[in-house]
Amino acid sequence: MKVFKFGGASVKDAGSVRNVARVLGCFPGEEILIIVSAMGKTTNTLEQLVQLVFEGKAGSQEIIDQLRKQHFDIIKELFPADEHRVYNDVEILFTQLELTVQATQVTDYNKLYDQLVSFGELVSTKIISSFLNSTNYQNKWLDARRLVRTDQNYRFARVDWAFTERLVKETITPGNRYVTQGFIGSDDDFNPTTLGREGSDYSASVFGYILEAEEVVIWKDVPGVLNGDPKIFDNVELLHQISYREAIELAYFGASVIHPKTIQPLQKKSIPLRVQSFLNPSQPGTLITEGSDLTPLLPCFIKKDKQVLLTVATRDLAFIVEDHLSKIYKLFHQFGVRVNLTQNTAVSSSFCINHDPIITPKLMEALSEDFSTSYNDKVTLYSVRHYTDAAKQRVRKSGEVLLEQISRNTYQVATV
Repeated sequence: MKVFKFGGASVKDAGSVRNVARVLGCFPGEEILIIVSAMGKTTNTLEQLVQLVFEGKAGSQEIIDQLRKQHFDIIKELFPADEHRVYNDVEILFTQLELTVQATQVTDYNKLYDQLVSFGELVSTKIISSFLNSTNYQNKWLDARRLVRTDQNYRFARVDWAFTERLVKETITPGNRYVTQGFIGSDDDFNPTTLGREGSDYSASVFGYILEAEEVVIWKDVPGVLNGDPKIFDNVELLHQISYREAIELAYFGASVIHPKTIQPLQKKSIPLRVQSFLNPSQPGTLITEGSDLTPLLPCFIKKDKQVLLTVATRDLAFIVEDHLSKIYKLFHQFGVRVNLTQNTAVSSSFCINHDPIITPKLMEALSEDFSTSYNDKVTLYSVRHYTDAAKQRVRKSGEVLLEQISRNTYQVATV
């Protein structure tokens, strides 16, 4: 079996859904498990809904109505007859979303997030599975919440591998094709959980590992993995092959093509990961497997926006030592904060973190109980793997430099 993952950009409208069918038509007779993300920017819109509901503000029904219209417009283009079963299936899901919003008494932001945001993937896969069946690409729709069992670390759930493997192998059988969701699972109480932003790649990796897939393919709107995001950097080039180790490094620093946790399960079983273009499926794209770090060997540019540069200092000018750092990192863990860059001086430590409008203020308040704190928002973090002097200068001149750091293979600079 192969595992194919289609992200939001590949299913953003009716034409894109038809293109998915065209891509799958290039693999006649193959057993394929298809992992699908929410359509277009649906997850972003659902995140707005979460914030409104959590803060008790009005406007949640307007967002739900907007999402309902967007998805039913796509359905009407794909299924001219409105009596098709998919209309009812999708309406049921939106009704469930409304009831969840109306009945919620959740005070945990992360748990509420998972309850609401997971509807994006459920709706998209209902539409896509139905459309593929209508084109005679026979498949079975599966609910990933019944297959991927996780802990209760909402928004950043960790997979229970043994339980998930049993559920998957009981459900997925040879000789069939399936459509299911990326990004989502459930805990032991069947509460929805999510695997981290952009976690659909990781879902593909989880299924690929358990099923011992021949190959996992991530379909993108780019020719493969480039040495920089073409929407940000000029004159980027295609990387034909990347080693597992280098792919993990690139993902860790924020390369958007690959989710950070995707590589490790595949590496354990030497399952190749391929990144291909859904616009040109005949091209081989980028192969991630054992071998040389990069082919060709080029500087790789990564940009992360919406960063906060946070500086934490002792109040009595005492050296900031392991005991202080332990307290700081314990709070990072408690609030689910990812540290992208850290640098220490005698009495302070600076951390570049992802900005979250809900979590960051609470983190700052907690840190202020024991430390002096200051921060810069609207920070951009650039990372360059396999840097050259020219590559360093290319990103350094992007703004005022607040912090820079060089290690053996990586250059990082935070600018504002």
